[in-house]
Amino acid sequence: MPKQTVEDIEVKGKRVLVRVDFNVPLTANTGAIRDDSRIRASLPTIKYLVDHKAKIIICSHLGRPEGKVVENLRMRPIAQRLSQLIDLSVDTASDCIGKEVESKVETLREGDILILENLRFHPEEEENNADFARKLARLADIYVNDAFGTAHRAHASTVGVVKYLPAVAGFLMKKELEIMEKFLHFPERPLACLIGGAKVSDKIELLQNMLKRVDMLLVGGGMAATFFKTQGYEVGNSLIEDDKLSLAKELLQEAEEWKVPFLLPIDAVVVKEIKAGASTRVVPTTSIPSGSHIVDIGPQSLELFYGELRKCRTIMWNGPMGIYEIPQFAQGTRSIASFLSTLSATTVIGGGSSAEVVQEMRLTDKMTHVSTGGGASLRFLEVLTLPGVDVLLDKK
Repeated sequence: MPKQTVEDIEVKGKRVLVRVDFNVPLTANTGAIRDDSRIRASLPTIKYLVDHKAKIIICSHLGRPEGKVVENLRMRPIAQRLSQLIDLSVDTASDCIGKEVESKVETLREGDILILENLRFHPEEEENNADFARKLARLADIYVNDAFGTAHRAHASTVGVVKYLPAVAGFLMKKELEIMEKFLHFPERPLACLIGGAKVSDKIELLQNMLKRVDMLLVGGGMAATFFKTQGYEVGNSLIEDDKLSLAKELLQEAEEWKVPFLLPIDAVVVKEIKAGASTRVVPTTSIPSGSHIVDIGPQSLELFYGELRKCRTIMWNGPMGIYEIPQFAQGTRSIASFLSTLSATTVIGGGSSAEVVQEMRLTDKMTHVSTGGGASLRFLEVLTLPGVDVLLDKK
């Protein structure tokens, strides 16, 4: 990786501001942490700083408070869970900037850990406000970005503070970038990319970039309906992006010209109404009934995909195969996760909903890598760079 990491800079006795992504899912009623994977992912960086006697100041956002203080989005439960995981005391601040926080930072001893209050309680965070960034940077001597999941956002805590502090990557950031770079530039072949999700527009740049790099491209999820439409198939009431039809057709033509297999589902699960408990049918994708909705890929599509993916040495998966939020329509997505977990190939799960399914099914340890950043991994694979990475110090 061409960027400096926390190992390349002296941290002993220094105040180190660590941007992490502790935006963990919380239970609605109790506020309990449902999944602490993101906290665990940054433990190597935090432990390194503790062992090397830094004064550690952690900052993160949680949820979408939209620039206001929201009591159930405070960072105290996060601090408590981090304390349990790292077996050390973790203190919290009442805010993330200001005199009171600065006074608290001044009392930190080597190896101490302080978590600042939710960054997004201030609208200036997402605005990348220079004054807010300056006040945040005032707390520290060094900045470490270990939040790959927010590195695609040009916010005050990911880009703004770098104007005032030497900035390096944490170990999680390093790991994410190295895996993505290897996938893009030095993969074991054959290389496949499995793309799902609702809209072609959300993944168009990814599809265009991957088409130039992979040995096969497989597409499922709601976006497949747009490709069916370009081929003249009936798609019922499934979501279609009319303004992307010509682009979808171009992608299919380019794949044919470059001799890259572009696989679409050959059967689908359809319903008349998208709701839990709806009556389902499995039909060929060439015979979607009018008035129906495509909600998942069918069993023949799964077998087709399995057969092709078994040939591959590297596989990246980003996006669900159906409306996975409704368990009845999640079979395709869950089946893909189970199948990938059995392969000896390198399997990279591109964060977001794909990662959620893998984590929920407790298959994380059976994948080569499950990204902590859905939007960030998607953006990196699209344009090969991220704002929060660009601003870090280059390797000497």
